[in-house]
Amino acid sequence: MTSNSSTQAVPEIYRMPRHVAMIMDGNGRWATRRFLPRVAGHVKGVEAVRGMVEACVTRGIEFLTLFAFSSENWRRPPDEVSLLMRLFMTALEREVAKMHANDIRLKVVGDLSAFDSKLQEMIAQAQRKTENNTRLTLTICANYGGRWDILQATQKMLAANPGLTAPTEDDLAPHLALAFAPEPDLFIRTGGEQRVSNFMLWQLAYAEMYFTDTYWPDFDGDALDKAIASYQQRERRFGRTSEQLVEQKKAS
Repeated sequence: MTSNSSTQAVPEIYRMPRHVAMIMDGNGRWATRRFLPRVAGHVKGVEAVRGMVEACVTRGIEFLTLFAFSSENWRRPPDEVSLLMRLFMTALEREVAKMHANDIRLKVVGDLSAFDSKLQEMIAQAQRKTENNTRLTLTICANYGGRWDILQATQKMLAANPGLTAPTEDDLAPHLALAFAPEPDLFIRTGGEQRVSNFMLWQLAYAEMYFTDTYWPDFDGDALDKAIASYQQRERRFGRTSEQLVEQKKAS
């Protein structure tokens, strides 16, 4: 694990969030409000991802995790699902070389077995190409769900530890899909909805939540700065009292 569990120990707190996790919501509504087909919103959303990666790099954020396609999104119209898959493949074709040149590591997590074999191979190649990069880790959650993550981690834990009867967080944590990253400091959801929608249920235990009405295609560096400013005003207690934090500051 990159850091200790926030329910087991108080993590080091940074003024700039180390890990930002986002639900990119509102592509379709962005398009509808402009009397455009939903596809236009998804295409614009891909452009917004590129801008957000650049914004995180310039601000020194180390980990950016994006919820691109949930395990529930298969319920969408087949044409839209097919479009999203094509956009994913196109983005990999166009962006991986640029990410590698800019020292960005790409990780894709989720049940990838449901994807076309060509897409699976493209994902594997992209991850291999960028695996040693260190400037920013961009994680795309695709066919991912928080409950799926906990279940698959539990299955792997039990397979690795036959006869285990009293598992601990330390037993489970290495098998979670995002075990390579610290827990998110800041969770952002665009598009006006205020729920986590089965995203990183284990890892968001102590993340600071930020919800905005801004649709994802319009969420840019300035919008990110507003979210970070809100984060920086939060008192991150991790179960402690405000008085304890005051005493800790005095002692330091």
